[in-house]
Amino acid sequence: ILHRVRDLRKAGDPRAAALQPDAKSQVTLRYVDGKPVGATSVVISTQHVEGASQATIREELGSIVRDVLPEGWMPPESEFYVNPTGIFVIGGPDGDCGLTGRKIIVDTYGGAAPHGGGAFSGKDPTKVDRSAAYACRYLAKNVVAAGLADRCTLQLSYAIGVSHPLSVYVDLDGTGKDVDEEKLGNVLREVMDLTPRGIRKHLRLNRPIYTQTSAYGHFGRTPDAAKDDFTWEQTDLVGALRGAFNR
Repeated sequence: ILHRVRDLRKAGDPRAAALQPDAKSQVTLRYVDGKPVGATSVVISTQHVEGASQATIREELGSIVRDVLPEGWMPPESEFYVNPTGIFVIGGPDGDCGLTGRKIIVDTYGGAAPHGGGAFSGKDPTKVDRSAAYACRYLAKNVVAAGLADRCTLQLSYAIGVSHPLSVYVDLDGTGKDVDEEKLGNVLREVMDLTPRGIRKHLRLNRPIYTQTSAYGHFGRTPDAAKDDFTWEQTDLVGALRGAFNR
């Protein structure tokens, strides 16, 4: 939704003529058997030019959301919220400042997965708050891509001054394909060096690739081969993982 709003605003589309850059959106989904089947509510708060009609903004954003959501997913009108706090003219750093320690939920899974509480934005990759979270995303995504499970949650625990993780906990949520979770944890240690230095080297994190992570979250992004960014979204460990369980 926010990508579409941004694209229309930058293209000078009449539907976004009154909109300004600062915007946020929240979509609440209804799940059946673990899969999303519809949106029960949609919230959009967007900065706008002074004097813009809230009714007009609501109407135009409604048309944008309908274009973005799958057919039949638009919630009832009473559950579509646009600027619910009212006028939103002052935005950006003038209206809300600060970085480190913020955005920890929107940067990850929107609250759909356990979160250790460490922030990503504003920290360099030597901090495991950032790099180890990327490693967990990377490994879990490869586990699923390798067909070893339908769901995978990883937990890495570290201690200051100790390079190797104190624990690697794997939860396949009952979806494992004849895969022992404890063995999988050991295999993950084998296929990737999970020390802070090892993670940075494997995912090539010691580079200026983070500007794009300042908006739209850190996960679920499509890597750009030319920029070699979002390396934690790649699934290049599939062969190694499958091989480890076919020995």
